[in-house]
Amino acid sequence: MPALHTRDIVVIGASMGGVEALRALARGFPADLPASVLVVLHTSSGQLADFLDRAGPLRATTAEDGIAPQRGRIYVAPPGRHLLLTGEGLRVVFGPRENSARPAVDPLFRTAAASHRSRVIGVVLTGCLDDGAAGLLAVHRCGGCAVVQAPDDAAYPEMPRRALLAVPDAITAQLSDLAPLLARLAAQPAPVASSVPAALLLETQLWSSISPDGPS
Repeated sequence: MPALHTRDIVVIGASMGGVEALRALARGFPADLPASVLVVLHTSSGQLADFLDRAGPLRATTAEDGIAPQRGRIYVAPPGRHLLLTGEGLRVVFGPRENSARPAVDPLFRTAAASHRSRVIGVVLTGCLDDGAAGLLAVHRCGGCAVVQAPDDAAYPEMPRRALLAVPDAITAQLSDLAPLLARLAAQPAPVASSVPAALLLETQLWSSISPDGPS
């Protein structure tokens, strides 16, 4: 039976040094990238989407709650809000800080893994500490593809190193090679999806129930 889906969801997490890494990726993506790209940057400003929109051929916008992601588009977590992906579309929620960050990488990766399983490509870029490691493991366990910027190529190698400790089998690549690599992976048929661990499913359901509104 032919595959029903390709790997059409790319989730990317970065922290320190991430603006330039993300701009390099945006420059390298082809105009016909067959995937939606969702981005979390810890120190994201409201201008990040504009930077990425000008950097390459794909349209980049700040994510909005409740919209369905489209292929060939980049969606950026807004400042002070977590970005999630559910079966119904994007969620932008206030929620508690995770790994001392809001937005944080792990909530995006976990919810994408639980809702889209083997269709997901998780990517951890430059940054400090370990946000993204647990989320990348969730992507891997649900049948998705794990990709990590080579630590020796990262401006801040700790996030990539921690991700590789969590998922030793992850694909590693230099930043200059990541965009064409992701384009190739996105065109591949998604493998048979793994079942979602019960604890991950419960956790993502709790996250998805959070209100988009912050404190008044």
